[in-house]
This record gives sequence, structure tokens and C-alpha cells, in this order.
Amino acid sequence: MRPPLRAVAVLAAAALVTGCSSGDDWSEPRPRPTAVGSLGPGFVDPSTTPAPEGTIRPRPDSWTGVHPARDYRVVLLTAGDDQPTKALVTAVEGWADDEHLDLRKIVAGNAHDAVPSITKAMGMHPDLIVSAGNDLIDALALVTPSHLEQQFLVVGAELAEPTHNVTSVDWSGASFRGEGLGASSTYDPGSFTAERCAAAIRAGVAAVLSDLTGIVIWLDQTE
Repeated sequence: MRPPLRAVAVLAAAALVTGCSSGDDWSEPRPRPTAVGSLGPGFVDPSTTPAPEGTIRPRPDSWTGVHPARDYRVVLLTAGDDQPTKALVTAVEGWADDEHLDLRKIVAGNAHDAVPSITKAMGMHPDLIVSAGNDLIDALALVTPSHLEQQFLVVGAELAEPTHNVTSVDWSGASFRGEGLGASSTYDPGSFTAERCAAAIRAGVAAVLSDLTGIVIWLDQTE
């Protein structure tokens, strides 16, 4: 019998604290990453700061002026082989290639692997963990509030009650929220186009690099 998800989370968190391999370059400490470039007009209202858990609707392409430095450390955490997840993974990998980043990937085989996979990702000491796949949402909701120092970006879904370290990029055809809420009535796998998924990763990373975290970035205006 498999242990309950919460028990797995406790054990995984304990493993993270007790020690992780430091045999690669990512284990070396360094300053907090900063953005290369700046957000364009219309990404966010400059006169106000988005409220925690709030939603912003940026102007299309207002994020294209922001890029990560080439030493930006990103782990892509993914679960599921459905077409939307595949489209998101392809977009993240394409973005990392365009930005010449050392992207590392962890695949969670099933729901019971989700928490250990998140823990493994955190143990690699990335600047950002990008999540692609609805099967990860419940596990992220469980783990992320206890690791506020780690930044997460969820593309194509969102957490029902995100903490300030979890940023999401969503649209009306996505909107999976987990915790029994499931997908919205407007869920449409066909909305996960290559263009939309590419915009999601770029807009999300631009927000994180610009310290606009813990919010939902809504992309319907890109239509």
C-alpha cells in the first residue's frame, strides 16, 4: 500500500533538509538573479502593486523585453503525457534553447511521484522550478507553502491559494486549480497552442524576474 500524499510530503521534506548532492555547479551559492531588460508598457499598472493571489492581464508582448541571464538555473518539472502537457513542455524547452539556458528536467511518473519529484527539483537549487501538467497541482499546493525561498512558475494551470513564491500563467481554456476544484467549464485542450504556451513561459518568467510573484497572469488578451 502506498503512503498517503501528506506522509510522503513530510518524508520528502525531511530528505531535502538532511542533505542533497552538491556535485554540480548549481550547488555553488551566488547572488539572487536579476532580469536582463525591463517590462514594456501594459504588463502591469505602474501605479499599483498587484495584490497577493491577484490576477493581471498584461498587454500582448509586453514581456518580450525581459530575459534571464545565461546562468539562470531552471528545472522543468512535468507530469502526464496528454497533449496540453506536451505542448507546454515543448514551449519551455524551446524558450530555454532560445535563451541558451542549462535547463534540467524531472518527470513525475504518477501522482504518488509528484511530491518526491518536487523535492528532487528543490534539491537541485534552481532559481526557478517550472511546472507543466495538471497532475502536479495538488502536490505543489501541499509543498510550496513550506518552501517560501524557492520560486515556482506554473504554466497552463494555477493553485487555488498560492503563496508569494508561486506564480501562474493561465487562460480561459486552461484554469485547472486542483484541490478538488478540477478544470473550469471552459477547459479546452485545443487552447494549448504553440503560440499560447510560448507566451506563457515567457510572460511568467518575465514576471518572476521582475519580482511580480504570487499572482496569476491571464493571457486571454493575446488573442
